[in-house]
Amino acid sequence: MKQKIEENKTAGVIEFEDNLLLPALYGEHNSNLARLENEFGCILSSKGNLLSLEGSDEACSLSRDVLISLYNRLEKGHEVTADDVDGAIRLVGMLDSPEASFVNPREQIVDSGNVIRTRKTVISPRSVNQGKYIDALRNGNMTFGLGPAGTGKTFLAVAMAVSHLLEGKVERIILSRPAVEAGEKLGFLPGDLKDKVDPYLRPLYDALGQMISVEQTEKRLERGEIEVAPLAFMRGRTLSDAFVILDEAQNTTPMQMKMFLTRFGQNCHMVVCGDPSQVDLPDGNVSGLKDALDTLSDIDDIAFIEFNADDVVRHKLVGKIVRAYDDKEKSRS
Repeated sequence: MKQKIEENKTAGVIEFEDNLLLPALYGEHNSNLARLENEFGCILSSKGNLLSLEGSDEACSLSRDVLISLYNRLEKGHEVTADDVDGAIRLVGMLDSPEASFVNPREQIVDSGNVIRTRKTVISPRSVNQGKYIDALRNGNMTFGLGPAGTGKTFLAVAMAVSHLLEGKVERIILSRPAVEAGEKLGFLPGDLKDKVDPYLRPLYDALGQMISVEQTEKRLERGEIEVAPLAFMRGRTLSDAFVILDEAQNTTPMQMKMFLTRFGQNCHMVVCGDPSQVDLPDGNVSGLKDALDTLSDIDDIAFIEFNADDVVRHKLVGKIVRAYDDKEKSRS
């Protein structure tokens, strides 16, 4: 791909080498180009393998970085979805953020090297904090992912766990959640114990299904390569050669959290995911997640990655809702 940008940078041309990739890059009825125009105010016009950009210096630069990032993704054989476009826009908009100093942010946008590869998909970070989180998951042994729903904490942890399993870096994946009711009573659910706890573990099953086929998930569950269990089942075990994830950790007690963290064994990768602002424990009970943050914050070998409303990768409305609740909470304090 060749870039021809005029000196004043208010207009420019990108020349793409492979015309066959352009329909996927531009989107159906040029929907991806329209998305960029609405976001940055840069006018994009295509003719053959040439794409012209007209607008301010910043608008052209940001649009160009997003397009190059997505084109590079297509060159590597990966698809480009509407979510990928939104993720690239979110990342490129944070290039000058102090939070992006952990890595060359422009290189991360354009080269997209910080990814998770599983059998069904390649997952790229869609915010700077997601990039930091993926880096911590890949290179660390214990990581805390903290923040609101929809930021990808559990999804990315499960993806990295599957990647480790497929590459032979671990022998098994263990996924766990505390079975704490959010306003409903567990005893009223029908069935045996497994039937009662499965609804709490369903998000973990769903995440697995996006990484490997349902059939593969079931086979690996049967062989014990993947285990999905309530937190109470962790007591008394030493977890070695495993990628272990604790989801909804804000609903643990301090004793449960200590029990879980001390299961750590040889060649163990442990991830704790939770939102300290969404505690469902009975009034007066201290959250084990909040207690762990206070207790372990000075240990260098543990990574703490904090997400916020800007990292929400679900529908934009979710991010607005999270931000509104955050603002309301701040006004009270």
